[in-house]
Amino acid sequence: MRALAAAAAVSLLLLGGAPNALGSPIKRSLFRVGVVQGPGLHKQRAHATRLFQRRTTRPARPTGAQRELRALEVDIVGRINAQRAARALRPLKVSRSLTAAAGAHSRQMGQIGYFEHESFNGAPFWKRIEHYYPASRGYWSVGENIFWESPDTTGSSAVHEWMTSAPHRQNILAREWREIGIAAAHFDSAPGAFGGRSVTIVTADFGVRR
Repeated sequence: MRALAAAAAVSLLLLGGAPNALGSPIKRSLFRVGVVQGPGLHKQRAHATRLFQRRTTRPARPTGAQRELRALEVDIVGRINAQRAARALRPLKVSRSLTAAAGAHSRQMGQIGYFEHESFNGAPFWKRIEHYYPASRGYWSVGENIFWESPDTTGSSAVHEWMTSAPHRQNILAREWREIGIAAAHFDSAPGAFGGRSVTIVTADFGVRR
């Protein structure tokens, strides 16, 4: 039985103004933010994972499987840009900085065992992204979609679930974005919110700065 979940958030900084982080849960049984449901699965809340001790989970994928993850990331970028092209929106360029931010979050969620936009220390998601993708003197805005599925996922699955949820779709189709970073990570036995399952976690970070 597969299990999957997704979440979205957005933050804006304009001429030094204070960023606001907005997140909305998906109002369906299998897709609530931080909640996993389904036959034979235990319901778990991501916020409860703060009770778990920090521990390292080895990403048990060999080099060949790492290539598969990179192919998954490329596929997701292509599918997101296809959705934008179908609505006459400009394609997003892959940003190394946003990709680094997304990779740090996918790995941390899988290693520690939680599923939310905030870092494990409670810092808001835009702080993590800003570390890799610094704000300029003018306009700076970032958004994030996250997703996990057990045991594996595909580009079509991730983008389909995002497109059927209003906040995720809004991130994908926002006119203001210029860049994107996608990072997927696989864990054979992820702790905490993932219940020891084999999971693939995807983070998509969107951004614009000028």
